[in-house]
Amino acid sequence: MPTPVNIQYAVEIDGEDIKRRLKGLFSATDETRELEMELDRKISDCIQEFLRDERASTEIELAALAESARQSRVPDLPSGVLEYLDDLAESMIRHSTHTASPRFIGHMTTALPYFVRPFGKLITALNQNPVKVETAKSFTAFERQALAMMHRLVYDDPDDFYDHHIQQKDSTLGIITTGGTAANLTALWCARNASLKAKDQFKGGASEGVSAALAAYGDRDAVIIGSSLIHYSFDKAADLLGIGSNNLIRVPTDENGRIDLDLLRRTILRCRKLNRRIIALIGVAGATDCGAIDPLVEMAEIAREHQIYFHVDAAWGGPLLFSRLHKDKLNGIEMAHSVTIDGHKQLYLPMGLGMVLLRDPQSAKVIERNAQYIIRSGSHDLGKRALEGSRPAMALYLHASLSIFGSRGYEILIDESMRMARFMADAIREKPEFQLLMEPQLNIVTYRYVPKPWREKIPALDESDNDAVSRFNIRLQKAQRREGKGFVSRTRLGRTRFGNSVVALRAVIANPLTTEHDIRTVLDDQIRLSALEGVSCE
Repeated sequence: MPTPVNIQYAVEIDGEDIKRRLKGLFSATDETRELEMELDRKISDCIQEFLRDERASTEIELAALAESARQSRVPDLPSGVLEYLDDLAESMIRHSTHTASPRFIGHMTTALPYFVRPFGKLITALNQNPVKVETAKSFTAFERQALAMMHRLVYDDPDDFYDHHIQQKDSTLGIITTGGTAANLTALWCARNASLKAKDQFKGGASEGVSAALAAYGDRDAVIIGSSLIHYSFDKAADLLGIGSNNLIRVPTDENGRIDLDLLRRTILRCRKLNRRIIALIGVAGATDCGAIDPLVEMAEIAREHQIYFHVDAAWGGPLLFSRLHKDKLNGIEMAHSVTIDGHKQLYLPMGLGMVLLRDPQSAKVIERNAQYIIRSGSHDLGKRALEGSRPAMALYLHASLSIFGSRGYEILIDESMRMARFMADAIREKPEFQLLMEPQLNIVTYRYVPKPWREKIPALDESDNDAVSRFNIRLQKAQRREGKGFVSRTRLGRTRFGNSVVALRAVIANPLTTEHDIRTVLDDQIRLSALEGVSCE
């Protein structure tokens, strides 16, 4: 072990060489260009090898991967970039989850179009920061244009509306976020501040806090209402906004996962009677668990009748609006005050891109914040009406995909994924080993495997039978995941036609590369695995 003096001496000897190497990492020279091209080539090779593998994952256990990543000391000296990539390829890349595999049909993460990879390099190289025009001059206009395209998809206002608002600095047609969670939070932030706005001597909840606002308005507390299938991001939002997750009221759904409208009306009346201020009503357009769509027209009318802010979480189902065949399933979404759509889902974009769209271009003013050094009042800065400050220019992906795919391209992708979901539902119905738990409204299929001892009792399975079948499906899903050839996820559905609190196998059919053969193979693998000793009935 060298002494501290020797360590300091070594740093002094190597200091100038290290400086030169570090400066080279930032410079645009012929030498760095050649190194970058070599790095690009090696990364491209890694990507192609990875993407051509049809397995859902490798068989290595998570514990083994965790054991290989226990070093917690930052290396003393810089290392070579290519050498680092070699280590990365062996330790991380080869064991990454194959989300682009046509047999990885368990989550809302799928294959990406090839152009996002080079555009990702462009986004990184330009390093634009859309929080401020001074750090994203031309990009600011492009982001606003992309949001206007999405706003028109949802709200379809007249041409003169978009001519006026698309580049108007005082208008906000939408806000780019890092995902659906941040988009839902931003929407409820707008709803809370609008509901608890200033009046008389009270300066508003945004300034004085929720407790002072409720006292000023004479309310006992504040609540948010949605179905039992609303996304868990609303728990986070209720927590962060000072409303409290216990004040997130979940109304039961019917057997198709749609909110019970009679119970909703009674819930609203009960809240009003008890002086509970309703901050927002949440509609679901594509429940994460099962793809269910709430009756949005009726919910919008209820919200309008009671003067409640209406937000629709269409993180998954929003792109259905591209489809002339299926868009009517989202009727009523245009009546919402705000709508969440997640780019990394059915817009086929990378992680880290969501958006909230606002029917009223002035509604985001209630969350506006300014700073003297960056997002000054009266500026074009996008960051003044957004939760996040500095962020990457991810909207370029959105602008590119809308331009490259076009509405017709997205329509074809959506229609095909819906067709494939119906194919899987039919394939499940044809196999006596399975039960389709819910008719798919979108391209999410929920079902379960029923072991033979219980198969003969259908449809008279009692609660204990359902519990046993649920335990079996948990083991089956884990076994398929470990094997790595294919993958579906699992969830627990509160209400189905076969019983309540039922564990469901959950398939998300959105990958354009998934074929009917892939779906049959995933189901056949489940039948095969169910017979193995490790997936027994007990």
